[in-house]
Amino acid sequence: MVGSLSRRIVVLCSLLCLLTALLAGLLLQMSSQMHGNLAWVTHSSQVLKTANRSLSHLRVAESGQRGFTLTRDPAFARSVEVEIAGAKREASDLVHLTADNPAQNMRAKQISALVSERANILEETVRLARSGDFAGAQASTATGQGRDLMELVGVRIDDFVNEERMLAKSRFDAVERRLKLIRWLVLAGTPLTMIALALVAIVLIRGIRQPVEAMMTVMGQLGAGDRAARVTARMNSREFERLANGYNAMADELQAAVADQIDSQERLRVANLELSQNAAVLRERGEVIELLGGMAHRMQAARTDEELASIIRVFVPRVLHDIPGALYAHNNSRNLLVPVAAWGGLAVDPSGFAPEQCWALRRGQSHFVVEPGSDIVCAHTADETHHYHCEPLLAGGEVIGVLYLKGVIGSENRFRLAVLTENIASALVNHRLQRGLREQTIRDPLTGLFNRRYMEETLALEIARASRSGSPLALVMCDVDHFKRFNDEFGHDAGDAVLQTVAAELRSRFRDGDVICRFGGEEFIVIAPDTAVSVLMARVEEIRQAVSEITVQQGGRTLGSITMSFGIASWDPGMDREGTMLLKVADTALYEAKRAGRNRVVTEAKPLSLSA
Repeated sequence: MVGSLSRRIVVLCSLLCLLTALLAGLLLQMSSQMHGNLAWVTHSSQVLKTANRSLSHLRVAESGQRGFTLTRDPAFARSVEVEIAGAKREASDLVHLTADNPAQNMRAKQISALVSERANILEETVRLARSGDFAGAQASTATGQGRDLMELVGVRIDDFVNEERMLAKSRFDAVERRLKLIRWLVLAGTPLTMIALALVAIVLIRGIRQPVEAMMTVMGQLGAGDRAARVTARMNSREFERLANGYNAMADELQAAVADQIDSQERLRVANLELSQNAAVLRERGEVIELLGGMAHRMQAARTDEELASIIRVFVPRVLHDIPGALYAHNNSRNLLVPVAAWGGLAVDPSGFAPEQCWALRRGQSHFVVEPGSDIVCAHTADETHHYHCEPLLAGGEVIGVLYLKGVIGSENRFRLAVLTENIASALVNHRLQRGLREQTIRDPLTGLFNRRYMEETLALEIARASRSGSPLALVMCDVDHFKRFNDEFGHDAGDAVLQTVAAELRSRFRDGDVICRFGGEEFIVIAPDTAVSVLMARVEEIRQAVSEITVQQGGRTLGSITMSFGIASWDPGMDREGTMLLKVADTALYEAKRAGRNRVVTEAKPLSLSA
């Protein structure tokens, strides 16, 4: 039975790892023991140094005591104190350092006691000398007690040091023995490991070389053109048998692939043909997208509805060739779809149609009739055609209009129609937003009337038009009488309600061509082109009377009646073109109306009528 090469490798490597781990464990153990012995040797060295330093401090202190008693120099006394402290400290450290060795610790305690006793004698002698009793200090020194005690300390320390040196020597010998053992382990373990590695390599090489050579031979035959070459030699391992079987299966598949090569070439030819066709479609779509891009840029730049319509009339026929149509969009009330633009000679009803008349708007998706009776006909077509297409324009999930096309939209035009409707919908939304923003810049937010900036621009334009054509131009300046009373008595909300009521009345009474503006505060200005003052006076008088009959309600309370004063002026060619003089004349007339009692109309500083 063929064995597994992987299993052989695992067994051999495991044995090799076990041998390496055993050798490493022995080395680590010896190293750890040697490290401990070296630490003990270092410890013994520290103990010896401490004992010698204690004895040295004590001897220096004894010399300092003798020098002080003989020379009476205080410097010797100070050195005695320092050395005695050092001797005691080293003796105490010696006791701590030998705590792990009872015998040595007992000797260290004896030494510490003797050092303390000798230190006490030295301190007593120094104390006598410092007090001036040098004779007593010399007598204490002459007794010989200190010398005997010092000799005893030296003997004890010598015994202690000899014992510690013997301990250090035994520990150092142990370190040398372990070093020799480690050296022998390295010398013996390294060759054994190398031999094991060589055996593993030989086994692996023998297990791999033969099957690899057999497979390389078959692969060479296959490369030379022999498609029937297969691996038949014994592989000697399960892994190489699987590899040989896989190779034989691959060779079988390759032989089958060669047999199918002609069929594959034919399929490739067909795919290339389809790819060419797709490339042509993509090229055409790219041209359409480029054309629609130009259309979108122009629609984004359009400022008026007519500009937008002209762009659509130019570009849509270029996108959908030979298909007449019209674009409808919701009016402001969203109750009608009014025509924006038409092309291809299609006639449209300018009044538009209701949204419910178009099935595309009802369903929110394309609706088309390709032949009579194929589907329901929208009411807005008036049965004038048997084939048409309605495409709703969607933006943000909202239907904003419909694209009506008189004809059948084939599959080749589906992409064009989808991109076209998307661009037109975006342009319509953008156009509406721009128009709304422009309205915000020229409208007074409280009353909805034109603001002062728009009034100044419009007045300059109307003066220029009147100057060219010679047509009359009149201007009305008016304000609410006693307006401050409403704010003071009822609050600013009441004042706002009064202004809104007056603005609504002015808007309903003047013509569509007249420009009604809020000049500021409670003042209003009306620009009346092509209107003589004599005609305008009667209309303003009617408005004054109508305003005086209004009773303003706000928040469930009655604010009372309103009156207004009016000043009328007409433009004269001798005035400036900016309208400054015209405004001044109207303001003077308004002032005259105020001065004359309010609630009246004055034209060019001449009263027209008085209130009852």
